[in-house]
Amino acid sequence: MKTLADSPRPTDTHAEHSVVPDHANMPQESYQDLSDEAIARHALRNAESFGVLMDRYEAPLSRYIRRISSFPPDDIEDILQEAFIKAYRHLREFDGKSKFSSWIYRITRNQTIDMARKRKTKATVSIEEHELGNFLRAATDVEAELARHDDLVRVEGAIRDLPETYRDALVLRFLEEKAYEEIMDILHIPKGTVATLIRRGRDLLMKRLGHDEKEIRESVTKPL
Repeated sequence: MKTLADSPRPTDTHAEHSVVPDHANMPQESYQDLSDEAIARHALRNAESFGVLMDRYEAPLSRYIRRISSFPPDDIEDILQEAFIKAYRHLREFDGKSKFSSWIYRITRNQTIDMARKRKTKATVSIEEHELGNFLRAATDVEAELARHDDLVRVEGAIRDLPETYRDALVLRFLEEKAYEEIMDILHIPKGTVATLIRRGRDLLMKRLGHDEKEIRESVTKPL
């Protein structure tokens, strides 16, 4: 099986010949001290520098694909490779108005959705056991409730059953730890809509778990 590491780095074929930054002739190892945005600009003239961005984002984007899909590792790898290729080919379209991370996350999300449509599978969520506590603690402050019932399967099922728009916003906010501005850029929606999706998704999750906000807070304050 061909791995991401075995894939050739993008070549200058797709690069845009724009103004070269001051650090154009900087050694490869020096790229590590630069921001994503600076490296992206440099990659327009030096394809090898795009490899630094691939190295930075391979692990987090792989986790993100897993979290928003039910694809096996081989498919996740394929999606990630296609996302990197698409990002490089369209690198000239990255204008720096948003973070590079938001831009590459949006490309990866769209690539994952495209794969789901081609496979005619429903987008879902895959959250590992150690992530559930973080998700609920950040979203609802109900870690005591989670510990009380010790029902991780039920919680994950409730998250899976959320409408995709709510689920995407919650995953980005509480698992990927993205700021509202980044979620706005990734999902391509207004910032106010992001806040609404997170609030409504949180409330709906609690209803799916069979609790309302008041009941949960009372449960957390009760002695075990």
